[in-house]
Amino acid sequence: MSPKLPDPRNASIVVHVGGKLVPRADAKVSVFDSSVQGGDAVWEGLRVYDGRVFELDAHLDRLFASAKAMAFRGVPSRADVERAIFETLRANGMRDGAHIRLTLTRGEKVTSGMSTLNNQSGCCLIVLAEWKPPVYDKRGIRLVTSSWRRNSPQCIDSKIHHNNLINNILAKIEAENAGVDDALMLDVDGFLSETNATNVFLVRRGELHTPTADSCLPGITRSKVLTLSRGAGIPTLERRISLSEVYAADEMFTTGTMGELVAVIECDKRTIGAGAPGPLTARLTELYSAATRSEGTRLPF
Repeated sequence: MSPKLPDPRNASIVVHVGGKLVPRADAKVSVFDSSVQGGDAVWEGLRVYDGRVFELDAHLDRLFASAKAMAFRGVPSRADVERAIFETLRANGMRDGAHIRLTLTRGEKVTSGMSTLNNQSGCCLIVLAEWKPPVYDKRGIRLVTSSWRRNSPQCIDSKIHHNNLINNILAKIEAENAGVDDALMLDVDGFLSETNATNVFLVRRGELHTPTADSCLPGITRSKVLTLSRGAGIPTLERRISLSEVYAADEMFTTGTMGELVAVIECDKRTIGAGAPGPLTARLTELYSAATRSEGTRLPF
């Protein structure tokens, strides 16, 4: 079977791997790389809008914080990471409509095994930029609650943006088996956490509610929406939320770099609100779109 790319332009992209640009077909890491050995890597997803990388500083702050929490050694400098991003975008002619998957692995091991003492070459940086619009249907998405629980800090802290995504992938499989878009994940106490890929927000009586970032990733888009909401005078709360509150919500939407803001119109076969994007979701979507059109780090080309 011949794979079909979502965007045929991505067949000819070049990728930044281990300090050099290579064609897509040659974009590989060693079988001894820590990402292969144990998912031992950290990552970020970024978007490019009209000649700007949106929230670049916030993403790099989180990348380096995750690398420090994971005790990486031989981490490239911030300037080197920025240079690799800009070189990749320039080589691909990307100034708008692109998504970047930025990965930093612990690097290559001298022999297989868990010991980080076997990592003697420093980190490996990967910059994968693709032509990719927001991935969700703007008319809304459907969710099912996963049986898999999101990790709490006593297991592995979700504030570390690591590459070991088996927890999320198992939830995504449940969503695909149920014929819906994504899976809603609860924490170990049964409260709302996030989906397998995004943060979540509810609207009740004109107020915006989102789970505290204890068992979910404190997402960059999540943070931006909280700032925009409070700046617009919308009552905004971060708190524990139960599943029954999801079913009774007036509106619900998800946030993430890959999909931006998108309404949730159904969860566990319950219609959310009117079953269509609501007015507060639409308002925050426009505020976010305006920010992406006017903010960000300008590309040097």
